[in-house]
Amino acid sequence: MGLLDGQNLAEYYQGQNAGSYQFTSLEDVITQFEIAYVGEGKILPKAKRSEIAFHAQRALQELSFDTFKSIKSQEIVLPPSLVMLLPHDYVNYTKLSFVDSSGIKHPLYKTNSTSNPFSIKQDPDLTYDFTNFADGGFITNHNFEGANNLGKLNNPKDAEWRRSHFYNPQADSISIDSNQLIFTHGAKNFHGGEFTGSRIYIVYQAFDATGVDLISIDAVATAAAANAALSSGGSKDGGNIRIGVTTLDPGGGNAVPFPGIDSTSFDSNTNQFHRSGSDAFGYQYYSPLLSDDIFTLSKVDGTKAYVDFTVATEETKSFDVVTENILPDSSNKKWVYLVVISKINNFDTPINPPSTGEVSDLSINKVNSIVVGADVTLENIQYNPESTTWANYKAQTPSENNNDDYEDNNYAHMSGNRYGLDPQHAQINGSYYIDSVRGKINFSSNISGKTVILDYISDSLGTDGEMQVHKFAEEAMYKCIAYSMLSTTTYGQQLVPRFKKEKFAETRKAKLRLSGLKIEELTQILRGKSKQIKH
Repeated sequence: MGLLDGQNLAEYYQGQNAGSYQFTSLEDVITQFEIAYVGEGKILPKAKRSEIAFHAQRALQELSFDTFKSIKSQEIVLPPSLVMLLPHDYVNYTKLSFVDSSGIKHPLYKTNSTSNPFSIKQDPDLTYDFTNFADGGFITNHNFEGANNLGKLNNPKDAEWRRSHFYNPQADSISIDSNQLIFTHGAKNFHGGEFTGSRIYIVYQAFDATGVDLISIDAVATAAAANAALSSGGSKDGGNIRIGVTTLDPGGGNAVPFPGIDSTSFDSNTNQFHRSGSDAFGYQYYSPLLSDDIFTLSKVDGTKAYVDFTVATEETKSFDVVTENILPDSSNKKWVYLVVISKINNFDTPINPPSTGEVSDLSINKVNSIVVGADVTLENIQYNPESTTWANYKAQTPSENNNDDYEDNNYAHMSGNRYGLDPQHAQINGSYYIDSVRGKINFSSNISGKTVILDYISDSLGTDGEMQVHKFAEEAMYKCIAYSMLSTTTYGQQLVPRFKKEKFAETRKAKLRLSGLKIEELTQILRGKSKQIKH
C-alpha cells in the first residue's frame, strides 16, 4: 500500500500541511523501529516502547542541534525598551537581523563589550543594602516624580502605579503633575436626577512583602476644600483621601476594584453598587470603596490598616501594619497592595465642565508622597531592576551611526580609506547581546522601532506537530536509537562499536543531504569568482 493511498488531494492542496510528505512523525519512527529492531532473533530481543520513545526524543534533540536545518524564526517590531523576549522553545540562535522597507534582511552583530549584570543596591556609604526602605521603600515613584502616565486597573503586577479606568463626568481625571498625584472630581446626576454626587476613584501599587513582618507607612496628602456656595449654585463638602494596604487585588475585577466584595448588585450604568435599604428612592448607592472591609490587614493597635485625610491643608500621617500572617502565593511571594482612594462628600450640584464658570467649582485631592518601609534586615541583598551598564548602553547612539561618509552599509564600497578598523565593529546595522539569565535579547538604540527577526534552534520537542524527522535523516534516527539503547544494556555490548560507526556514518550522510547543495546554484555563485567553472 502506497504512503499516499487514501489521501484526498483536495484536502492537501487546500489544507495547512503543505510539504508534509518530506517528514516522518516521531510516532511512526518509534513504531517502525519496534518492527525492524525489536523481537526474537533481532538486535534487541525485548524493549519497552517507553524506552524507545525516550531514546527517540533524545536522538531528535541531538540531531536538531547539529544536523537538521533550523527552520524556526520569530519577527517583532522592537519596542522602545529595546528588549526582545526569547521564544518559549528557544535553545540557541543562528542569526539576528532587521528588515528594511524592501523586505531585505540586514544582519545584526553580537557585542561582547557590554552586558546586564546583577545590580546590587548600595547604601549612601556604598555598603550593600539589605533593607527595603531606602527612598520610597517598597514603592516605585513614591514621590510622583516619574512619568505622567498611570497604568490601567487590570494590568499585571509590575511595581507601577495603577488607576481606575472609568472617568465620568468628563471633567474627572487622575494624573501625576508637579510631583503630585492629583484626583480631579466633578459631579453629575444619576438616574435622571434621582441621585447627584461625585465618582470615587482608586490608584494602587502592588509590592512584595516577603520576609517582612511589619511595615511602616508615611503619607503626605491634601484634601479638597469644602464650599458652601458654588458659582453654579449648590454646595459640596470637603474631600476625603483614604490611604491603606490590603491583600485583596484591586485589579482582579473587570468592572470595579476589589472583586472580593459581593458584586451581584453592581450597576454598570453608574459604576456603583446598589445595597438593599429604604430611602427617598427606594434604594441607596453603595461602592466597595466606601467600606473598610476591603482593608484586610490591621495596624499594630488592631484597627483597619488605613488613614483618612480630610482637611484642606497638607498633612503627614504615619502608621504601622502587621504583615507576618500573610499567606504566600504559588510563587512563594507575599503580595500587598497599597491603595489610594479619592472621593468628595455630598457634592450635590452637577459640575461637568468645560462649561464656563464651573471649572473653579471642581474638587481636587492631592497626594505628595507615600513611603512604605520595613524596619528590618532582610536575608537577601536588594538589587536594582535595571543595571547601570544596560541603562548606559541603550541610552547611547552607536558611534558608527553618526558618520555620513559611507556610501552604503557595505564598508568595502565606502569612499576614502579607513585603517585599523576592527571587522567586528565595521557595520552600522546595530548590535545586541543575549541576557540568558533573564531570557531577553537587548539591542542598541538604533534598532528601536525596526522589524527584528530572530532565527533560532529548538529541540523539536515543543509540540506534537513538530516532533517529526526529515526523510533524509530517518535512517540516522534508527541508528541513533539503536546505539543509545544497546549502550544501556548488558547483553548487547559487542554490538555497540558497530552501531557507533553506523550512527556516525548515517548522521554525516543526513547532514550532507540536508545541506541542500545544488550544482546549478553552486556554479552560479562561483561564476563571480576569479576562477571560472565549466559545466
